[in-house]
Amino acid sequence: MFLISFLKISVVILVLCCAIPASGAGKIYLGVFDNDKEKSLSDLSGVKKFEQDAGKKVAIIHVFQAWGALDGRNQFDSNAMDMIRKHGSIPLLTWAPRALHKKENQPEFALRNIIDGKFDDYITKYALDIKAWDHPLFLRFAHEMNGTWYPWSETVNGNHTGEYVQAWRHVHDIFSREHVRNVTWVWCPSRKQTNPQKLHNLYPGDEYVDWLGMDGFNDTRKRPWQSLEALFGDIYRELTNISAKPVMIAEFASMEDGGNKARWIRRALNVTIPERFPHVFAVVWLNHKFSPELDWRIESSTTAQQAFAEAVSSPSYIGNNFHSISTSPVPAP
Repeated sequence: MFLISFLKISVVILVLCCAIPASGAGKIYLGVFDNDKEKSLSDLSGVKKFEQDAGKKVAIIHVFQAWGALDGRNQFDSNAMDMIRKHGSIPLLTWAPRALHKKENQPEFALRNIIDGKFDDYITKYALDIKAWDHPLFLRFAHEMNGTWYPWSETVNGNHTGEYVQAWRHVHDIFSREHVRNVTWVWCPSRKQTNPQKLHNLYPGDEYVDWLGMDGFNDTRKRPWQSLEALFGDIYRELTNISAKPVMIAEFASMEDGGNKARWIRRALNVTIPERFPHVFAVVWLNHKFSPELDWRIESSTTAQQAFAEAVSSPSYIGNNFHSISTSPVPAP
């Protein structure tokens, strides 16, 4: 009799436990990057247009700064960060050691120059300005390092194997030395791996990274139409083998040509990300039109816009509830 009662109680407890969802299960930060590097960082007009068309405000606003930008545009902009925070969003700041409007061969920004301390004054001031701002942000330093198109790739610009990790750690160490506690470090390769090195050889280590990232696009100009799972499947598996850190898709989008963009969006947001990529806790759509044939925007067609709005209306995609976030590193939702 005692055994039967015990089994009944155990079954009830098991049913109740299974019925209670894990805290934050299935939640994903929604973000946007409108990629207009000529605009002021405080100009949120593109973000607001995207939000209107998406039917939801965003949790993450992605902006870009280059170390070699002129007229002070390479300095930390606390006013712009304040505007993003007041909007209820978390800044995702791509911080790129390069000059704008130039290609990968930029000797001034060779990795050895970073390692040898030639940018230490600039890095220290930037770190102290972030510290003074004193709110959480994502910092995506020297992204897509596994490609060949940026001056910090180890295969271009006179760089050598092993220097990327040294440069990353050097920059991170300056922030640590200055006791900067409000930065969430995002290490973000590209899905297009032209670098013969494995990603783990470019990884600075868990003590230097808070989030993993990955970028990729359904670009039919040089390859066939690809689903989001085809784009990111290999790199996702490699990232999650490297570390258990949370993952963000820091840049992604699809073209219209070659397939059905609306169907692509629905499949990506409703099925692939939540079911195939359970370690992805943030997605940032690149909403920019580079040319008539290269239009990543959700507004490239009415059907694409409607599909995106329907997909992100799910409560799984979190909007702008972060006016007062104070936790660093930014946790997975």
